[in-house]
Amino acid sequence: MMETAVQCVLRYHEQTKHHLNRYARSLGYLDWATQPDPFRRFEGAPQLPLDHPPLSPEPRYDALFAGQPVSGCPMDRHAISRLFYDSLALSAWKQAPGAGRWSLRINPSSGALHPTEGYLLAGDIQGLGSQPAVYHYSPLAHSLEQRVTLTGQEWSSLSSGLPAGAVLVALTSIHWRESWKYGERAFRYCHHDVGHAIGSITFAAATLGCETQLISTVGQDALAALLGTNRQHGIEAEHPDCLLAVFPRGARPSTKPPAVLVPTSLLERLATCEFTGLPNRLSQDHHAWPVIDEVARATHYLADEAGADEAADEPPSIALPGESIDRQQPAQQIIRQRRSAVDMDGRTSIPREMFYRMMSRVSPHRGFPFVVLPWPPCVALAIFAHRVDDLPPGLYLLARSARHERLLRHSLKPDFLWRRPAGCPDGLPLWCLVEAECGRLARTISCHQSIASDGVFSLGMIAEFEPTLRHRGAWFYPRLFWETGLIGQVLYLEAEAAGIRGTGIGCFFDDAMHDLLGIRDRSWQSLYHFTVGGPTDDLRLQTLPPYQHLQLRGLARDR
Repeated sequence: MMETAVQCVLRYHEQTKHHLNRYARSLGYLDWATQPDPFRRFEGAPQLPLDHPPLSPEPRYDALFAGQPVSGCPMDRHAISRLFYDSLALSAWKQAPGAGRWSLRINPSSGALHPTEGYLLAGDIQGLGSQPAVYHYSPLAHSLEQRVTLTGQEWSSLSSGLPAGAVLVALTSIHWRESWKYGERAFRYCHHDVGHAIGSITFAAATLGCETQLISTVGQDALAALLGTNRQHGIEAEHPDCLLAVFPRGARPSTKPPAVLVPTSLLERLATCEFTGLPNRLSQDHHAWPVIDEVARATHYLADEAGADEAADEPPSIALPGESIDRQQPAQQIIRQRRSAVDMDGRTSIPREMFYRMMSRVSPHRGFPFVVLPWPPCVALAIFAHRVDDLPPGLYLLARSARHERLLRHSLKPDFLWRRPAGCPDGLPLWCLVEAECGRLARTISCHQSIASDGVFSLGMIAEFEPTLRHRGAWFYPRLFWETGLIGQVLYLEAEAAGIRGTGIGCFFDDAMHDLLGIRDRSWQSLYHFTVGGPTDDLRLQTLPPYQHLQLRGLARDR
């Protein structure tokens, strides 16, 4: 019998689990001769350099969560420059003695491999473009590469369901960039990164006084046609992931949620017209992982699959103690300084109130930034608390919806405490399951990585899994990872605001985590782990400015 799409996804997920006695399939070594170029370029496409905006003291980071209005600005050259500079641009270069440089970006990525590519679809932009167009964003040059122009009528039709002044940002993935290092498990990591990028764009847009909404009305085929990625073939091809609308806060969409409908006439014209520029080759040779292609086909999204129940009712915002805090930290500063910790000191602790605030901010009832996702929460957090002042070390659970709390009480071990921790604010669905030192356990489950035990806390993001896929369809599998990536992005920024650091952990022993919790089937699955704590810096590494190479190139031209 032919395998159904959901069965294919379940098989892939089981096949790519890490186990205590074996890891998911990969080469087992780094083939440096085939290391992919981390930068996609469309050679020959017209280049539109963007501005390099200085840091602004406003808005402040805490204000983004407090619902305080941020003065909006029109989507002109300045706003577009800021949107990409604070979401998908370079944040720094690192260099080790006697070694080459590598780049860091505003949006984090598994292994710093950056499979995610960004695109802009917009009408005429004051100071940038005089007609509607589709652009690829180049983080290396911080510029837009114009792929194809649209007519005014085509853009009007495309954006007719959006608020006035909206632009569209699209994300794609190059699976090869991740599979080069991680083999078959790479499809998971690509979609973690999509979730992080959704978060990066949402935070950057908020600093401009804009909202962000994931668009569900455009399927992957139509999105690939809009971006021109349907012309790419082979292992280096970009796979269309999602489309986001960015629009001024308070603007009224003609549909709710905002919708994009791609006219058939536009698709027909794009099928025959020329897209400028050719994609650069990333590697001289490749190692294929057919199971990634199989799961990509199984999770292919058609717009009519979303269903009428996808949009989530916006939950009420619950004011928690300490939420009115204003640490006077510029949001852009926190966004641009975000880094992934490579090690933790095993000593740093944080106050209990700070931990509760972090947990509050990854709870959907806060609204921002989780309103970007048009579905109810699918992910809960199983937390290993190590060094939180006045909070006993142990295993805790953040049930991010009341429904999940009911389900998890039946799915997890029957002897768990389910006790509210002392001082926990009313409205924060946090539960103590076990009081015990759990550093060694956390380290073992996270592939024996001490970073999971030496931080303030670490956690596993567990998703309502097989029932969700059976109900919605295989296409929802990547979206579960997007939700975990968005949670991770909030934790990254919360750690920076607290003066510490975070790190996503993609390597963990899946079923060992499930055994710890008492999960005996696929009703819940752990999809992503994360750790927060005091970082230990490698003093041998030199940090260089993100766009120094452009300044040096300009000086060379001047001479």
